[in-house]
This record gives sequence, C-alpha cells and structure tokens, in this order.
Amino acid sequence: MSMPPEFEKAHTPRDVDLNAAGRGVWLVKVPKYLSEKWNHADGGEVGKLKITRSKFPGQKPDVVFSLNDKLVKSGDTTQSPKDHKMVLTGLGNQNLVVFSETPPMITADSGAKPDHLVDKLGIEGKVIQRAECRPIADNNYLKLKRLQVEAQNKPKREVIQISEVVNAYKPISDHKFNIEHQQKMKNEGKRLRDSKDVVMERLFAAFEKHQYYNVKDLVRVTNQPITYLKEILKEICIYNMKAPHRNMWELKPEYRHYKEDERT
Repeated sequence: MSMPPEFEKAHTPRDVDLNAAGRGVWLVKVPKYLSEKWNHADGGEVGKLKITRSKFPGQKPDVVFSLNDKLVKSGDTTQSPKDHKMVLTGLGNQNLVVFSETPPMITADSGAKPDHLVDKLGIEGKVIQRAECRPIADNNYLKLKRLQVEAQNKPKREVIQISEVVNAYKPISDHKFNIEHQQKMKNEGKRLRDSKDVVMERLFAAFEKHQYYNVKDLVRVTNQPITYLKEILKEICIYNMKAPHRNMWELKPEYRHYKEDERT
C-alpha cells in the first residue's frame, strides 16, 4: 500500500542543524497586541529586559520587559503599555527544545528544481525557563483594554443618517411584466362575455373531440373570462379531484346523453 506524497515527504529523514543546541532560551507567552507589534517591527531591537535578582536566596528574580518607544506609539489610537512583568514558572519534568524551519532559497546558479528542495531544519536552543509576559496595569493599559472591548462589542451593521438621497437602483417607468401583459391584451383583445347558450355550444363541441380538459384549454377554446367560464362549467361538468385525470373537467352524464340525443 503506497502512502501519499505529502506523508512520505513529512517522514523522510532530514539533516538538522545542531550548532545552537546547547544554547539556553526562554519560552515566553505574550499578549496578542504585543505579538502584533513585534510582527510589524522593522527589525532591530523590540525592547529591553531588566532582571533584578532577589537578596533572599531561593526567591525568583524580578524580571521586567520594557517595550521600545517606537513600538509603544505605533499602530494604536492609544499608547500601548510600555513595561511588562515576566511571571516565571518552572519546567517540571518537561524537556523542551525550540526548532526552526527555514524555506530553501532558489537561485539561478543553483540549478535545483523546486520539487527536490526541502526546508532547512535547525535547533535554536533548549528551553531553560518558561514565563508569561503580563502588562503592568497603568492608564495606557486600561485605555487599550477599553478599546478592545468596544471593538468586540461593536455591531457589524449600524444605522447611519445620510444627508443626500442615494439611488441604489435606476427607476423605470414600467416593468417588463406589465409591458408583456399589455401587449398580450392588445393582440388577443379583451374577452367579452357571450351568451350562456353560445358558450355551452362551444363547450359541447370541444368535449366531442376530447373527454377531459384543463380550464386553461377551455378558456382558449371559448375565449371567455375564467370566472364566467367556471360558473358554466360547474353547472354542466364534473371537476376531477383524483388521478388519473386530476384537476381536469368532464361533462356530467346527463349532458353527455343530451348531446348524443341532440346529434341524432
């Protein structure tokens, strides 16, 4: 059984760069706004880390991260918190390592095909400390949280007052349906009521050809208004409610004999 190409590629043995395997790194959880500022930074220094060791043995040091002044004022309507306190936690029995994956560079001189290139893997270091970056609750932080809550609770649609009339569509003098109906009435003419005897003669002549009729066909044959025609049909015809001739009209038995006697 063959495996998919993606599965085989993921499980293919690959070389790993171990030059930085002995370096100690911190695994830090940061707020969302702070990570966004770091992603939009133009390289260089994003801040400074100040570590104050405790005078008492066994106590964790006091670690404070200060954001760069340029990043504090960028991207927000209000200033972001500058100072953040690092809450240190232990690793326990975990053994964590940070990996990096660098996409391959394709150049004209390499002559390599994209299908044969693989990403470069490397170990950036071993995690020696876990921490959580928490902003110090100053006025800037409270303003930022207020703006975030207002943005989340803001409805996607809102009612606004406009000063000018906005024509979202072009008005038309007459609709297509009305034009077609008027043209049809002009071609066919208005249906005028004929006498009952004349309409019955037309109906008897039609039922001599076929036993069952739809009301639309009888309107076309007699050229009478449908309301007036139905009044006559209810008198001399039966309306079938069941299959196989559902929704169709046929003559009543007494009128069938009447028409046969009239022909003889």
